[in-house]
Amino acid sequence: MSDAKGRVAILFSGGPAPAANAVISSAAVSFLDAGHDVVGLFHGYSNLQDYDRESSPLVQNEHYRLLTEADVIGMRNTRGILIGTARANPGKGITGPDDLKDESKTTRLRNVYNALMDLKVDALISIGGDDTLKSANFFYEWQKHLPAGAKRIRVVHLPKTIDNDYQGIDFTFGFFTAVDVMAHELQNLRADAIATSSYFIVETMGRKAGWLSYGVAIAGEANLVIAVEDLDPFRGEDSCIDLGAIADHIVDLILHRETLGKSYGTIVIAEGLAEHCGSNVIGGVSRDPHGHISLGKIDLGKLMAEYVKDRYKARQGKSKKVTGVQLGYESRCAPPHAFDVMLGSQLGIGAYRALVEQALDGHMVSVSGQLDLHYVPFTDLVDPQTLVTEVRFIKNGSDFHQLARFLENRAERHQKWYLGPRRE
Repeated sequence: MSDAKGRVAILFSGGPAPAANAVISSAAVSFLDAGHDVVGLFHGYSNLQDYDRESSPLVQNEHYRLLTEADVIGMRNTRGILIGTARANPGKGITGPDDLKDESKTTRLRNVYNALMDLKVDALISIGGDDTLKSANFFYEWQKHLPAGAKRIRVVHLPKTIDNDYQGIDFTFGFFTAVDVMAHELQNLRADAIATSSYFIVETMGRKAGWLSYGVAIAGEANLVIAVEDLDPFRGEDSCIDLGAIADHIVDLILHRETLGKSYGTIVIAEGLAEHCGSNVIGGVSRDPHGHISLGKIDLGKLMAEYVKDRYKARQGKSKKVTGVQLGYESRCAPPHAFDVMLGSQLGIGAYRALVEQALDGHMVSVSGQLDLHYVPFTDLVDPQTLVTEVRFIKNGSDFHQLARFLENRAERHQKWYLGPRRE
């Protein structure tokens, strides 16, 4: 793209996130204001990866839409996703650079290319999580194998995930809204726990890293948080975690709080713990097109609550009310937090600046500081051998990690169940 009139396509892929429409509308307005056409692709890659000009053509207003200012003005604070989303995986089966030369493994990528070419698209804006970034990189790298002189569709990616586990950016849009929604729910459950002398084990989203569960625990004043980064003490010889050991750890906390006259509490666990369990927990659970276990179907919070009740009764000879609650879906399309709207808007405008002003290809838009824009090459975010995107974990002992531990009850923080580095 350049200052001359061109056509850009926008797609959103993966799970919903608050402020999605801030990103889409800000990107669209930027291009429309400069005289470019904007194509909104419906439901991620789902209509593109199976495209065939004869048997499966793209139908305007059914599979895509030419966006106008009337479509996107006033949309930044709205819920949902203007162009929809899906988890379609056009790079399924690709595990390394050599696979990008294999016509049988890149059929879907070629279909995507053909669809965009027939729509006369010059550039693609991809919005999504790490799997969507992986797909964007597949498409970017695959085009390097096109014949000399063939048109290439430039690709820019905008990072999205409420999990906030992205390399290359400090915070992702939707994270603060999701934390806010679930933290308020946690505070409601804390009031219930106080009134009923009981405990709630609250499972939050957060498949690979603990940013979301830690944020909810900090803002919602939980008594303990356990995320993927905290699992080493609970692993067996097979590297799988022992839910019984985690339950004993929680019971230690409950018993210690009872010595302080506190018969209530809330505990936050990340859904990603389930992926580290053995086949007795995850065996037979369905997977999405990217190969991820459907964690929502395991309901780890309720499962963990049953373990804790059994362990408590075995040790104390009496029952304790412990309730498992699963939080997540209600936070993904909540009204966006003002910061997420600002962040999302800047990312959307960053897509325009990356493609038109910077003439970039194969880059992710990022922000830091006072929403200063940066552009990160895909090569800095993707393993060159596996083509898998790298996840950002909470570093044990980091200031953020210590914040969560410090805000747990001070008297409890120095007991044996404490998971982080001790303060001298």
